[in-house]
Amino acid sequence: MNTAGSPPPAVILVRPQLGANIGACARAMLNFGLTDLRLVAPRDGWPNPDAGPSASGADQLLADARVFETVAAAVADLNFVYATTLRNRALTRPVVTPAQAASETRDRREPSGLMFGPERSGLETDDLALAHSILTIPVNPDFGSLNLAQAVLINAYEWFRAGDATPATAFVNYEGPALHADLERLIVAVDADLEAAGYYGTTTRVAIAKRLLRNLLTRPAFSDNEVRTLRGVFRALAYPRRPSDAGE
Repeated sequence: MNTAGSPPPAVILVRPQLGANIGACARAMLNFGLTDLRLVAPRDGWPNPDAGPSASGADQLLADARVFETVAAAVADLNFVYATTLRNRALTRPVVTPAQAASETRDRREPSGLMFGPERSGLETDDLALAHSILTIPVNPDFGSLNLAQAVLINAYEWFRAGDATPATAFVNYEGPALHADLERLIVAVDADLEAAGYYGTTTRVAIAKRLLRNLLTRPAFSDNEVRTLRGVFRALAYPRRPSDAGE
């Protein structure tokens, strides 16, 4: 296992509602060596005076927390993102436990992220569409209520514990997933070409079709070379060369 070269995952709190919960998440993170806290559109703004007391000493982590307007911006520099949810959504994604996600993250050289939704409603489908895998915590099926800090703590603990675990299975000749920002540029380019070609039409299912496209291109965790190749393929299909362009 590549524990030395495995960066600790970022923790992304999407639209968190209470400052006290953000502070409790920071405390849980620092207990197990996670320090990259990212906040997406916190409801009550940031900084939040309610976060400090519940952080119980994790003040520097709060001070270093970065705030983003969108989920896409928060994950742009990450290569692999896990999204936590207890609900089945209209997406096709691998589903892993915290232990499985921790093992994969420890074996990956590229930066990863753990994404958590708002306390009341959890992540929306459009948030989940930006992730590569769904992360579900096994709980009592008759009572599955976890608060935000508990969910962060369980995942942070599993990542910390996985430092001495058995290496995960690795792909041969696979350099790891591309930056999410590069993948996003591919998705936007393909979407624009499909719009120009009239692929979506005027049906009421345009949003669903766009979501399926994102799902199709995000799920495989394409490498940098694969993303560049796909951009070239789609560009060639959208703008085919004339014989004169090819020197014929």
